[in-house]
Amino acid sequence: MFPRAFVALLAVAAAAVGASSASASERIDLNATGVRLAVNDRGQALLTYRAGGRQRRVLVWGAVNARHPHPRIPQVRFRKHYSTPVRSFRNTCAPYDGPALKWFRLGCKAADGSYWAVQSWQRMLPGRGAAPTPRQAAWELRLSHWQGALPQLQIKLDWAYRRYDHLYGTYTYLGHPIFGFRVTRNGAPRDGYGRNLYLDTFNSAHGRGWRREAGFLAQNPRGNFCYGFFRRGSRPIGKGERYRVTIIGPGVTPDVYWESGAPGPYDREADRVANEEQRALSAGSKYCRPN
Repeated sequence: MFPRAFVALLAVAAAAVGASSASASERIDLNATGVRLAVNDRGQALLTYRAGGRQRRVLVWGAVNARHPHPRIPQVRFRKHYSTPVRSFRNTCAPYDGPALKWFRLGCKAADGSYWAVQSWQRMLPGRGAAPTPRQAAWELRLSHWQGALPQLQIKLDWAYRRYDHLYGTYTYLGHPIFGFRVTRNGAPRDGYGRNLYLDTFNSAHGRGWRREAGFLAQNPRGNFCYGFFRRGSRPIGKGERYRVTIIGPGVTPDVYWESGAPGPYDREADRVANEEQRALSAGSKYCRPN
């Protein structure tokens, strides 16, 4: 049986051995191939894959959904164990019939009705369309486990200073905003609650196809955020034909995706309505001031 408490996303180091707890929302591995997922009737998942020239196995258990942000109670965690013998594991998971997920690799439906899913995407790409190193270009393998509703990423587009493409929105889970309490000077989350949005731009001055524009935080305490396509440093403005955002789910819920075309020519009335909405979303915040 799974615990009723909300819990957090698996984090594993590729070379680790033995049983331990894992901090929230970290990857399982990089550039994994031949991925297989099995789940038994004890609520344990077994991931088998190949990475770094080696066959790997990791057993995961004890986590579902997510806890709402709390300044003193840490986000709960998966347990994991490496090098689990395959012969000791009996798969009872049914085919996946859950909601469509971007970056989906595989998944299944457990006997208790919960879902397990594996997603893979390039989280570490550098911003402003810079060329990535091999490590920055790696595809992260990520595991989720949930029942019920998924997190909600709501994003709208408007204009900043009547000329720059701009986006704003909120990130919530079960009606509660998603945000963290501790971040580094560069805006990287330092607890299991904070989440960065990873923004890509399509066919922009950065180059053809999708290119990483930036990463930025969902703000405390409303889970709101904003981003304008201004010039920053020596890199060109990343205004593109389309935009997309990927963000790690709270706890062990799936990673969430949004995509839209650019807002097009400036519309004074639409911008006025958007600015009023942003004032309500970010009241009292030193970030995301309508303009």
